[in-house]
Amino acid sequence: MSVATILVIDDEPQIRKLLRIVLTAQGFSVSEADNGANGLARAAADAPDLIVLDLGLPDLDGTDVVRQIREWSKVPILILSVRQAEVEKIEALDAGANDYVVKPFGSGELMARVRALLRTAHTGTDQDLLQANVTVGDLVVDIARHEVRLAGAPVKLTRKEFDLLRVLAQNAGRILTHGQLLREVWGKAHEHDTQYLRVFISQLRRKLNDDPADPRFVLNEPGVGYRMLDQS
Repeated sequence: MSVATILVIDDEPQIRKLLRIVLTAQGFSVSEADNGANGLARAAADAPDLIVLDLGLPDLDGTDVVRQIREWSKVPILILSVRQAEVEKIEALDAGANDYVVKPFGSGELMARVRALLRTAHTGTDQDLLQANVTVGDLVVDIARHEVRLAGAPVKLTRKEFDLLRVLAQNAGRILTHGQLLREVWGKAHEHDTQYLRVFISQLRRKLNDDPADPRFVLNEPGVGYRMLDQS
């Protein structure tokens, strides 16, 4: 089995050292860059399986790095930043980042996010996903048949509920912003109708017996969006 390569783009030597220790201990190969320009060059040269990116770089804003990478690559990008403002999280995710972790961080949570993003990246192309069953714990979303089963029992969903669940399940482990979900399911004209999205999330949780206080499937990322918990 090939070893996954993770590129760390961060200007703090202590953070790069910590990530190198944590990631190599888990069997990953690690390359590093200390600014945005070097990070872009390494991303092109190394073709990493995942990028861990700081937003506060000395030469480029991390969000601009995300945008430039997204012009030619779909590599998973995990933001690791001290910035906690919702607007900055949303901007980075809308630019194409896959997940966002705030510093200081727990190594256990970080590794769980890394594994989830790598699993999502290795499930195949978008066309493959359209033909596949997506399984999250005991929840099975049959994309081709538009069917959902929970612990083997069928779950009846409306078309929009199914579409919302499909998008969340296909991106399990990844934060999807309110705007991303609304554009994907309802179209660009509804990308600001967050209350509309909350109603459908509530309906979906009820039908999946998913307690929002102790979620098994759909996790709320306050002010940002939602994430399907990856249980594989």
